[in-house]
Amino acid sequence: MKTVLITGCSSGFGLEIARHFLDRGWRVIATMRTPREDILPVSEHLRVLALDVTDAKSIQRAVEAAGPIDVLVNNAGFGAAAPIESMPLATMRELFETNTFGTMALTQAVLPQFRQRKAGVVINVTSSVTFKALPLVGVYRASKAAVNAFTESLAAEVEQFGIRVRLVLPGRAPETRFGDNAQPHTAGIDHEAYAELVKNLFATFAENVGPITHSEDVARAVWRAATDPDSPMHIPAGEDAEAWAAEQR
Repeated sequence: MKTVLITGCSSGFGLEIARHFLDRGWRVIATMRTPREDILPVSEHLRVLALDVTDAKSIQRAVEAAGPIDVLVNNAGFGAAAPIESMPLATMRELFETNTFGTMALTQAVLPQFRQRKAGVVINVTSSVTFKALPLVGVYRASKAAVNAFTESLAAEVEQFGIRVRLVLPGRAPETRFGDNAQPHTAGIDHEAYAELVKNLFATFAENVGPITHSEDVARAVWRAATDPDSPMHIPAGEDAEAWAAEQR
């Protein structure tokens, strides 16, 4: 039985990824800042651990408690929307601490066991916004684009040890709590110079037209990355993400 450790499992993509692997007979270590076992199916193959990816001691405790794992899924993260000019620097730092440095730190903590066993898979969940420039999410996009670059270089470094590294890039997922989680981080969005831009963009989102991404799309993409050695480095997840990826190509 193989083991997967997934971050950010309290809702959204992480929760669905955990369910997906449990349904397929894997041992799942579902991590979140505040552990909740009631949101996942009861299973002898499930273990819920506390993990704050911005806290080095929390990372160390979780990795030690998890023991040997076969696949690491770095999914934890959050979004924030505001014009770059008016977004507080503290929010920018928080975005990078969680989305970028948290992913890097946990990967560093897990790589030694993968290298020693000459096996393992690292899957980093970023975003399809890295395919295309969009207003108001410039800093969020930058935090995810940094992970893309980190992941691509990591793959080149650890291939010699039998370690596979993949990127899963989801599209827009209205059904998740992504928007709700971004609400506390919207300071600066009310800058009067950008009012018309903000109004028009939010009106477009409210219409909710066109293709979107579902949590199941992301879970399937992560499963493919974990189980298919021939999967590509970049795996878009969701119809909209696939369209943007094709457009970029």
